[in-house]
Amino acid sequence: RLDASWPARGRAAPGVAADGALVVNGLDLEGRVFVATQPLLGFEGDPMALLFGRTPAAAAGDDNQTPPRLTPHPQYVAFYERLDADFDACVHFGTHGTVEWLPGQPLGNDAASWSDELLGDLPNFYVYAANNPSESILAKRRGYATLVSHATPPYERSGLYLDLAKLSDLLDDLLLLRNDDDDPDLRSEVLHLANAAGLRDDLDLDDPLWPATLRTYLAELRNRLFSSGLRVLGAPPSPDDLRGYLDAYFDGDQALVAAAVDRYERARRPAPWWRRLFVPSSGTTTTTTHHPGREGRQGEADEIAARLARCTEEATNLVRGLEGGYVPPGPGGDLLRDGVGALPTGRNIHALDPYRMPSEAAFVRGRRIAERLVAQHREQHDGAYPETISVALWGLDAIKTRGESVAIAVALVGAYPFREGTGRVVRFELTPLEELRRPRIDVLATLSGIFRDSFENVVLLLDDLFERCAAADEPPERNFVKKHALQIVDDDKPAARLFSNPPGDYGSLVNDQVVASSWDDASQLGETWASRNAYAYGRDQQGAPRAAVLDALLATTDRVVQQISDVEYGLTDIQEYYANTGALKVAAQSRRAAPVAVSVVESFDDRADPEPRDLDDVLRLEYRSKLLNPKWAAAMVAQGAGGAYEISTRMTAALGWAATARVDDFVFDQAAQRYALDPDMAATLRKLNPEAYRNVIARLLEANSRGLWAPDDAVLDALRDLYADADDSVEGII
Repeated sequence: RLDASWPARGRAAPGVAADGALVVNGLDLEGRVFVATQPLLGFEGDPMALLFGRTPAAAAGDDNQTPPRLTPHPQYVAFYERLDADFDACVHFGTHGTVEWLPGQPLGNDAASWSDELLGDLPNFYVYAANNPSESILAKRRGYATLVSHATPPYERSGLYLDLAKLSDLLDDLLLLRNDDDDPDLRSEVLHLANAAGLRDDLDLDDPLWPATLRTYLAELRNRLFSSGLRVLGAPPSPDDLRGYLDAYFDGDQALVAAAVDRYERARRPAPWWRRLFVPSSGTTTTTTHHPGREGRQGEADEIAARLARCTEEATNLVRGLEGGYVPPGPGGDLLRDGVGALPTGRNIHALDPYRMPSEAAFVRGRRIAERLVAQHREQHDGAYPETISVALWGLDAIKTRGESVAIAVALVGAYPFREGTGRVVRFELTPLEELRRPRIDVLATLSGIFRDSFENVVLLLDDLFERCAAADEPPERNFVKKHALQIVDDDKPAARLFSNPPGDYGSLVNDQVVASSWDDASQLGETWASRNAYAYGRDQQGAPRAAVLDALLATTDRVVQQISDVEYGLTDIQEYYANTGALKVAAQSRRAAPVAVSVVESFDDRADPEPRDLDDVLRLEYRSKLLNPKWAAAMVAQGAGGAYEISTRMTAALGWAATARVDDFVFDQAAQRYALDPDMAATLRKLNPEAYRNVIARLLEANSRGLWAPDDAVLDALRDLYADADDSVEGII
């Protein structure tokens, strides 16, 4: 199979020496431990060749060659052959790699699955983020992994900085004035700073009540959470780390947090000399801070502290597994949503029972969100109902919220889950129109590969719902699923509504194009998404190509909904959001020839009551609280090369959002000032990670060259000079 795909034995592939030998790079520690980076899947000039199923010859323009079955390139295979031949076990470190995503069976490997071929009988341990039980399941199913979970980094409040801090102080002064003491100069200065910060796009500064609205917005921005830095495996939280975790979980209850941190510090303090005289001790008391007699929130805070202190088990359980011992199981999740149930980490994590999705509580929340989505659209469109709303069904969000996204889709259609006596969902029943009191909204459900593979039972129930809805004895003007199904005449499954990638394949590949700069305009990104998601799933169709049905649904899509379930994985933090939600928006707009709105639902906490927000508003909030925030930047830089890499990836994501949606000039303006034009920061990034530093500058220049950002000439000249120096540094010239 490998020779058929790579007849030149990989000369066009990465990792091939001048003499044709396959290079396996890494650090060999006395022949006992080999530390390496996993090879890239693609190759120079066509980074998506494997994923698109193109051979090197086809990539070079030989369109007459029939591509054989998908394979990784020879050096990738040689890397795993070396591991299997020379070592007793493998540790994949970090969320996540690529071997478990290679072509093959989606749920369980067969002999033709490449993850089985490469990993073979080699014991595989996978250090994985505890808050990502979705993708970790793939590492288990296809990578045969024993998972060892790690905690998320501590949380921190965004705070206000630079002009935003000055703006807040001046606004407080303005609001203290009585009506008859109005200060026009102060009011003018506040408005000037608000405009300079780009806040006019977020707020109506012409409204007479704008000072109070501005104060509310600044308070939200000040209290917005982000993950501070990166996780150090096996490290117990410092008092400051614990303060960040507890402050986020208890929503700023400073007295409670301070008391819990104080107890934690006292429990970890060295024992006094007189105790060591009588009690054998290693010098410190136990790290457990839980007091059984303390109840309520104080007891919960102590239990969280105690379990976080046990995160040292991340390292000890990894070593235990490598010694052939037992790695205990535990549920995946994060502190904000799951509380003590997500702790301690260092566990072989699992997810949830898919047959109870959505849970009863998740359906209540999802139905409320669905009605708010309809109300949001009607408010913005003179009372008109949306005909089609696209709902993203992702494994990560579905698992963490116990099915809120599924509930949103079901509720939009006007249905509810019917449960048998055991609590399992066996059917989605249609609510009568007279009870629903609005039209049934059509739903284009876009499934991630993880959701498609992990929740086949939910896919079948949803498909059954759409089929019955399309056949219901109801007027089409009150049932948009039926209306649109009747309009699709060139397909035998006009009620197909569940679309994803080809069977056994994953991802839209839009992010690969953006990372490689191999795209011409936004419409090309939209078409990439559409071509990769034209496969329908449901009963009697497991990935049937139905591009005509998808195109028809995109042409009626009024709004796209994206749920976010985790502070750590926001819109601007990873590439997948613009590569799916952003590119879907572009694809729909090209077929409608009209704007398509995007609503973002931030469901970080079961205790919250999220309101759908417009995409542009959430992007600005995220950029102000993270990428442009000196506190966030300092936390990342403190982590060394890895932190610099995180900054770099967010600049790439900013370019992706600018291409598929919109990123305001102030984002690129301030990012350029903070990471490129500030001499101290530039020198730090260049020293920590020259490649990441070069990418930051390259993405800024690319945004300008593509017409996505318009800085002044002086800034452009400075960036070009910095890029030339950065390029020389990477190449080793200086």
